[in-house]
Order: sequence, then C-alpha cells, then structure tokens
Amino acid sequence: MKFLPSEIAYLLTEGEIRSNLRALGKYLAFLAGLIALYTVLFHWIMWEAEGVRHTWLTGLYWTLTVMTTLGFGDITFQSDVGRAFSLLVLLSGVVFLLIVLPFAFIRFFYAPWLEARIRQRAPRAAPARLAGHVILCRYDDIARMVIERLRILEIPHLVLEPDPAVAANLFSDGVSVVVGDLDAVETYVAAGAPRARALVANVGDAANTNITLTVREVAAELPIVAIVEEDDSEDILQLAGATHVLPLKRQLGEQLAIRVSAGHAHAHVIGRFKDLLIAEFPVHGTPLAGRTIRDARLRDALGVNVIGVWERGRLRLARPDTVLTDVSVPVVVGTVEQITELDTYLVIYDVNFNPVLVLGGGKVGSAAAGFLKRNGMPVRIVERDPSIERYLQGFADEVIVGDAADREVMDRAGIAEAPSVLLSTNDDATNIYLAVYCRRLNPNVRIVSRITHERNLESIHRAGADLVLSFAGLAIESVTAVLQGRELVLLGQGVEFFALPVTSALDGKTLAQSAIGARTGINVIGINDGADSVVNPPATRTLEAGQSLLAVGTAEQRAEFAKLFGAGVA
Repeated sequence: MKFLPSEIAYLLTEGEIRSNLRALGKYLAFLAGLIALYTVLFHWIMWEAEGVRHTWLTGLYWTLTVMTTLGFGDITFQSDVGRAFSLLVLLSGVVFLLIVLPFAFIRFFYAPWLEARIRQRAPRAAPARLAGHVILCRYDDIARMVIERLRILEIPHLVLEPDPAVAANLFSDGVSVVVGDLDAVETYVAAGAPRARALVANVGDAANTNITLTVREVAAELPIVAIVEEDDSEDILQLAGATHVLPLKRQLGEQLAIRVSAGHAHAHVIGRFKDLLIAEFPVHGTPLAGRTIRDARLRDALGVNVIGVWERGRLRLARPDTVLTDVSVPVVVGTVEQITELDTYLVIYDVNFNPVLVLGGGKVGSAAAGFLKRNGMPVRIVERDPSIERYLQGFADEVIVGDAADREVMDRAGIAEAPSVLLSTNDDATNIYLAVYCRRLNPNVRIVSRITHERNLESIHRAGADLVLSFAGLAIESVTAVLQGRELVLLGQGVEFFALPVTSALDGKTLAQSAIGARTGINVIGINDGADSVVNPPATRTLEAGQSLLAVGTAEQRAEFAKLFGAGVA
C-alpha cells in the first residue's frame, strides 16, 4: 500500500496512460449505453409482444443475466420476437462483456498499473552509505562482465538506466541500479558520483561526451573511463574531462597484431607490471622445440621465468618437465634487459618475411594492419567490400578484394606461405569457418582471431585458432587495470592477471609447501607486501599474512583458490 499514492500519481501524469484510461472510459460508457438500450427494449418488447409489465430494476436484472450468460430462467420471452431479442442480447454480451471488456481492462488499466508498480520498484537514488563504487552508464555485455569482475574484487557497482521498467527488471535480477536520465545532473547526484571510485561511460561517443561534461558539474575529481568507437573522439572526450579514454576497437586490433608471428622470431610484449615485462614467443622454428622447460634453461641463461605455455589456445601451467612442442608459445616474465636478451637469442630463427594476412578490413582489421605496417611487417588485407579498398590501402601493403572463403582469393593472398593469419570479422561463425579453412590450407600458419561472444571461445579454439581475444574481454581487463592503477596485462581470452591475498591458511608456508600451482593451476609470478614487489619468487619464499600474490590464471582456477584457501582477489 505504501506505493499506492505514487502509482496513482504515475497513472494520472503519464500522457500515454491518460490516453489509455480515456479509451477505457469511452468503452465503459459505450457498454453502459448498450445495457441501458437493452433494458428499454426489454420493456417495450415485453409489453408490445406479450402484454407483460416489469419494473425498471427487473429489466436491468434480465439484461445483465442474459449478457453475462447466467440465464437464471426466471424471466423469459414466449414470443419469437422476444426470443430473437434474447439471442441478440446473449451474443452481444459474450462479445462485449466476456471478451472485449477483460481485454480492454487488462490493456488500458491493469497492464499500466502493473507497469507502474514495477517502475516504482526501481531505486531513484543510491544508498546514502554507498561509497567507493563504480558507476556504469549502461547495462550491456561489457557492463555485465565488468560487474562480475567487480564482485570478485569486492568493489560495489551502480548502473544508470533511464527507463524505469528496464531498471526494475535489472533490480529484480540483483543488479544495483538507479533510474535517471544520463544528461541530468540530478542523476549523478542521486548515484553518489562525488563518493564514487570511478565512472565508466560506455554508451556512445556523443553520449559519453555529454555524460562526461555533466558529471564534471558535480564531481570534478571523479575518474571517468570513457569507451570510444571512433579514434577522432578520443581527443574530444579528453577535452570534455575524461580521465581515461579507451579506443577499444583500435586497441583490440593492436593486441591481435602483437600476437602474430612474422619475420624473425621474437618475443611479443603483452603487458607490464612495475619493472617486469610479460611476453610470449613462438617455439616454431627454434631449437627449443622438443625440449622440456628445464632443458631449455631459459631462466639460467637469460633470467626470464616461464609462467605458462600456450598450446592451441590452452594456457598450460609451466612445469620443469613440460615439453615445448612446435606449436607451443611460452609466456615469460622478465626485466626489460632480460626480454631484450631473449629477443637477441631468437632473432636468427623462424625467418618468414611473407606478408601477414588480415581477413576483414573493418575497424579492428584496419587497426591491426596499420600496427603491423608501422612495425615494418608486410601485411595484406582481404576484404570483400570493394568500396573501402582505397581507404584500406593506407593500412596495408596490398588489399585483395574478394571473399576469404574463396580458394582462388586466398591463393592470391598467399595463404600457403603466410606466417600468420589474423581473423578480424565481427561475426563469430565466419571467424570459426575461416579458422578451419586457413588451418586446412596451411597447417603451420599461426591463426589469431577475435570473437564477439564468449560462448564461442571453445569452438574457435577447436577450429584451429592459436590465440583468441574479444572486445568484451579487452574492455574488462582495461577497466580493471584502470581501477587497480596498473598497466593493462592482456594474456589471452579467459586468462587473467590478478592479485590474491595471503590468508591464514598460507601464512608461514613456503610457495613449495602451499602447492598453489599444483592444487589450483594458478601461476604465481610475484609477491607484493604493500611497499615492494618480489618478482619470480623462488619456491623457498615464505608467505606472510597481509601480502598479495601476483598471479596468472583463469576464473575457474581463481575460484578453486578461494575454495581451498578461503579468499578471493586482494
């Protein structure tokens, strides 16, 4: 009952609902007029045809019992005219009372009333005690996955939604939400923007600019993370006041390009943590193929530590007896000098200066091709839309117009000799098909692909892709890196970089005694005590409560850590 006044106010103030109520009123007036007409005709026919008089109440009583099909039978016509009239009243009652009236009532009154109740459930303001939360300006796939990560990090969140009905549904699903227009200062005051940890503007470039300018009126110091579609919007959002601007499509293309193999073998730097570089390199064409990690002696000779090994899309835990195959891609951690030494070691191997093939010349594909070209790698784009051929020529050495599923087109592109293929179409089914096709045409080619939906990750790995990244995955890692104040570390789809607390279950044990890697599959690459970090810690290192473990692993492995040692992410 406490919502009744607000529901009535809502019903009386909404223009569309007032129109619905007027329509319902007109129908009820028509129905009342029809009943009155039948009552008058009942008296006239009963007197004229049968010579019987009844009271007006009796006439109304007969009309309603016949129209509602109750038919008590205590008052009946004996003449054919009267019985024909009874049939007319009966049939019209079935239509207007039993069919149309319930429909009109539900359509014009009950449904709006129910919607008003649903809309009133959506919060209009954040709890007064809420602070240190992250505000997201739209609930989409990116927001959904960011919220999952925030829950793991135990960071509260809040989603803004202009539509009260949508907000109520989100609220019912357990999403913290506040109703409000994205261009209204009052919305951000109600959402507690001055007390928030950060705001993620994830709508569109124009809307994000408006959001940024509006938020700055109430929270001048609030970190704002803006996701942009167009590169030209990056400067505009920075001028508007965004703290961090993420051109994710360009970054996705560049992250994919980093993973290709071409020219000399070398280490691809994929992330940085403090003074450490995280890199990966292909074993193909090097003398490391067929050796175990122990026999490779990379740590002894170069100082780098192997933390994992990619095998056809799977990141395996690096153990001393892990055998490096021709398709292995070890992930290593080391200083700048150590990674440089690794590059010097690899440079004489796996020489293939044929062009890298980029299949799909959209924003991601053109960004990847441009990155490769700027770094001195020959690149060809295969694009079936001839209208953008001239545009793409600025990003690649050669543009081949045609369908990548056509064998003749792929032969012209040089698939048989290509060192790597980058699949950049925004359709997962197409990328899965092309992964199978390219693997068949060149079994030794390195295939790097993007995906849109996480559910297709296993399928595209089975299709032959060596490494897969997604737009949503990049967004999650980028936003998380900003919130944690560190640089982006993007290992691969499904594999994360995170910090784990040293709990009482681990306090006083060495890394070897804890058996974290053996029991969970997580690879510990460092230990942080708040003031300093120890990288590549030895197995004899003793863990102390209050420290954090810098680790690499999957969400499932992280959940297993929490199950075994009683903690989430630090």
